[in-house]
Amino acid sequence: MDNVERRDKGLPYISDRQVMEEQAETRKKLYRFNNTEPWKFDELASQVREILGSAGKNVSILPPFYCDYGHHIQVGDNFFANYGCTILDVSPVKIGNNVMFAPRVSIYAAGHPLHPAARNTGYEYGAPVTIGDNVWLGGNVIVAPGVTIGENTVVGAGSVVTKDIPANVIAAGNPCRVIREITEEDRRYYFKDRPFDEESWEIVKEAP
Repeated sequence: MDNVERRDKGLPYISDRQVMEEQAETRKKLYRFNNTEPWKFDELASQVREILGSAGKNVSILPPFYCDYGHHIQVGDNFFANYGCTILDVSPVKIGNNVMFAPRVSIYAAGHPLHPAARNTGYEYGAPVTIGDNVWLGGNVIVAPGVTIGENTVVGAGSVVTKDIPANVIAAGNPCRVIREITEEDRRYYFKDRPFDEESWEIVKEAP
């Protein structure tokens, strides 16, 4: 079994020439994307679809963007990633609908053995990451291999997510922990204790 097959079966693998040649093709696409004039929104959107494995409607990633392969990444409708996003997609990374990433979010579906003797053999591994619908990851959030984040959840800036986070909560910290549930009362406020003005509230209160 070659190392590409081992990687895609979730087995330990070594980044040999065949693996690196596959990454090289992705790096060509990323170089073009990251050096496209950033106001050419339609061109950037088209290039994103050439990089990702699958993408829904209205997908936007702001350069610079970095990934290993791209074709292991699936994103749903209305996905937005701000500047400096990194996704190490050794294993599948599945991202739902209406997901937002603040600047410098990093998704790591890749890792190395803990023991130095094992690590020095060159073996590495991947573990899938899944992010549910309507999730917002704050700036500089790191998501570790094998993590699932439930739908509607917000992860605070600077958090390091090493374990699964349930749906419908606010979570933050290093390591990331659940702070509280998101309730219907939260709909009334756009930031902490600041309520929506009456004009915007007419739209927000009717939103599904």
